[in-house]
Amino acid sequence: MSNHKPLRGTRIVSLALNLPGPAALMRLAQLGARCTKVNPPAGDPMQHYTPEGYAQLHTGVKEVTLDLKDAKGQSGLHKLLASTDILLTSFRPSALGKLGLDWKTLHKRYPGLSLIQVVGAPGPLAEIPGHDLTYQAEVGLVPGMELPASLFADMGGALMASEAALQATLLQKTTGKGTLHEVALSTAAAWLALPRQWQMTTPKGAVGGAHAGYRIYPCKNGRVAMAALEAHFAQRLCEAAGVKLKHPVNDLFKPAVHKAIEAFVAGKTRKELDALAEARDIPLLTLK
Repeated sequence: MSNHKPLRGTRIVSLALNLPGPAALMRLAQLGARCTKVNPPAGDPMQHYTPEGYAQLHTGVKEVTLDLKDAKGQSGLHKLLASTDILLTSFRPSALGKLGLDWKTLHKRYPGLSLIQVVGAPGPLAEIPGHDLTYQAEVGLVPGMELPASLFADMGGALMASEAALQATLLQKTTGKGTLHEVALSTAAAWLALPRQWQMTTPKGAVGGAHAGYRIYPCKNGRVAMAALEAHFAQRLCEAAGVKLKHPVNDLFKPAVHKAIEAFVAGKTRKELDALAEARDIPLLTLK
């Protein structure tokens, strides 16, 4: 992480639970913001899912417990908001309205306060329940029966919320007023899914397995993530495998080249492949 702290002095209060909000808050704290997380009396579900992860997400973040459903909790929150630059939430819009934290009410009471609303889907769809899995599935990132390897919509949404905080800070400095920013997890998933929609990561795509230099191959004692995509890397790989190319790009899509590289890698140990990568400057990573 850079030593530059562009958000130094910016005060952020978060009511956002689960993963996207705390992940955004983690990034914002790393950028120098003074972050306070407000937890309900029952705590954040993330504390139960992964205590270690929760602790990492809240490094450098001040935590307080307030019951926003009673007058004392509301008073405590508004005491915080009186000296806050950005409020981060992950409630549905109707829930924010019931708590008196909708944008119209907040902006009237705190003209300089910005609101970042992390929601499932944009606009009127924000009231529909959903989760990372549904947003990934909607944009084609769950092609089979396996669950996704990570919570891409949640983490992508966290980055978008961090981006929104930077936008809000810049606008506040130029206009003196707070601004409203909606961050939809479904939008984050759609952004991350663009390479697949462009057919880049489908089986016929260059980085979906069709290019012989960009695949997972078995080796003698494990696997190798081969990433010799560019022509100069692919050329070095093929030279090591004894494969002659007529064209440094097109030939990598031919079945014969796939078979030759697969056979070459299958005969090597992880140690041998690591040495090859270093000697020939080939991007690869051996795995168990």
